[in-house]
Amino acid sequence: MTEVKYQICTRCVMDTSDPGITFNQLGECNLCTEFLSKRAKHNYHGEKSDEAFQRLIKEMKAAGKGKEYDCVVGLSGGVDSSYAAYLCKKNGLRVLAVHVDNGWNSEEAVINIKNIAQKLSIDYESYVLDWEQFRDLQLSFLKASVPEAETPTDVALLGAVHQVALRYGVKYIISGGNFATEGILPKFWHYNAKDIKYLKTIQNKFGAKSIKGFPLFSFLNEMYYKLVRKMKIIYILNYVPYSKDKAMDLLKNELDWRYYGGKHYESLYTGFIQSYYLFKKFGIDYRRATFASQICTGELKREDALKMLSTLPYIEEKAQREKEYISKKLNISKENLEDLINLPPKWYTDYPNDEKRLNFIYDVYRKLFKKDKLGNF
Repeated sequence: MTEVKYQICTRCVMDTSDPGITFNQLGECNLCTEFLSKRAKHNYHGEKSDEAFQRLIKEMKAAGKGKEYDCVVGLSGGVDSSYAAYLCKKNGLRVLAVHVDNGWNSEEAVINIKNIAQKLSIDYESYVLDWEQFRDLQLSFLKASVPEAETPTDVALLGAVHQVALRYGVKYIISGGNFATEGILPKFWHYNAKDIKYLKTIQNKFGAKSIKGFPLFSFLNEMYYKLVRKMKIIYILNYVPYSKDKAMDLLKNELDWRYYGGKHYESLYTGFIQSYYLFKKFGIDYRRATFASQICTGELKREDALKMLSTLPYIEEKAQREKEYISKKLNISKENLEDLINLPPKWYTDYPNDEKRLNFIYDVYRKLFKKDKLGNF
């Protein structure tokens, strides 16, 4: 990747830490331009969105007749997934919450999951990953020196919740993903977790263990679940006027929910990767993507975002403690972890992947099975 002159978007706060970013003559980036072009489709539209939401609830209840559950909710203990579970329960759905335990839960996340299940009176299952296999996968991605250090988790989340839903015959999987706060995320920061060729390439090159039995989620898996089993992923937060701050207040007041100290810090490893690892290794401040989305939706002023970005995304003392903990849990020395962080940065394009083939397949798929206006297939 050739070095380019630093530039920051004049409308949002995305910058050239994304190697794929481009700017128009006004200095506005392609990321927020694309976001704004899609915003009208995904925004909350008052009565129209309310009616679509109620139709969806009825649809899920009808599909769940004769079964134990109407939907499966992937629950991390974070604000988005917690609020998604809350919405489902408050609208009369029979919910099965599924948590994928990859060994990195924060204390707050564990408490949140317990409180949500108990106070909402919803059933809960924990899908526990094989730790030795998962640890080896995580080390492989650190050795590959790419930003996608959390791809093994992302793959496992998709694979596990679909497996559980299939076991119960549930057609609807509820995701806390949403357009309001996650609509901007550069491909070079977080390449497609469904590209199993990419994952297998890295594991075969750097790993020591087989990934047999790991809950993979390839394109073929996805097509089986969607086309054969007629399952859908529903981004329920796109149906409501979603404000993360207001959602956090509600969860705290009604469910004794606890804040874990930062975006995705419900997982200690994810928090470290996004706040420290990506910044130190790639110059990627993950807050930029969230702030850029919030600027485009009017929730945040650009000048306020720039002020927050003038501070480091991590606390040095905390990061050092995290390195001690993470190195011990990965069964490597802290010096070894430092060496991995200091390896020359690479991108997904440096390894064999299926990007071209998957882009073609998804383009065809989108034409045949169009997304609805709220992002669901």
